[in-house]
Amino acid sequence: MQKFTKYTGLVLPINRANIDTDQIIPKQFLKSIKRTGFGPNLFDEWRYLDEGFPGQDCSKRPLNKDFELNQPRYQGASVLLAQDNFGCGSSREHAPWAISEYGVRAVIAPSYADIFFNNSFKNGLLPIVLNKDIVDRLHIEVSHAEGYALTIDLEQQTVTSPGGDVYPFEVDAFRKHCLLNGLDDIGLTLQDAQAIHDYQEKRKQSSPWIFSDTD
Repeated sequence: MQKFTKYTGLVLPINRANIDTDQIIPKQFLKSIKRTGFGPNLFDEWRYLDEGFPGQDCSKRPLNKDFELNQPRYQGASVLLAQDNFGCGSSREHAPWAISEYGVRAVIAPSYADIFFNNSFKNGLLPIVLNKDIVDRLHIEVSHAEGYALTIDLEQQTVTSPGGDVYPFEVDAFRKHCLLNGLDDIGLTLQDAQAIHDYQEKRKQSSPWIFSDTD
């Protein structure tokens, strides 16, 4: 998992509340359990004018030019600015996969659905909670300034605007540690690889019949 320390990214504003996981990555794309291949279908029903299906060449599909993600000023954006209850709906882990694969490193919103919030941390996506008044202010600032970028410092737990305004945010200490060090659940387990190996060797000695058919 990629480490998240201090990051500055162009902001993509989607000023809507209650964006659910089926809008983030529609149900027809959930046939794979791999973590890759979902970026081109992020916000598929808003992003394209036709109906999408798995395996489709999205580069040839007609774009909805009114949707923020398709507007030239937001190309290359890596910080998603949303509104209340982001990620509601079904518990699909594909939602943070699609957001991350598109290139987004952090989401900022006043509130999130619990399962999406938890899944994001497990997949290296930082969901930041800021007061709604601050989020509304950021939406206004983004709309009036092309190239608007925010700096996110996870160590200091701050979001800094181009004008120098600093907004602190809270984050669980364990989740912060994992993001700072690029540790997902597998990475955390591998930190104890030697202890796991030592335990297995001990068990082979004390209970050899369990391992009789293995090398």
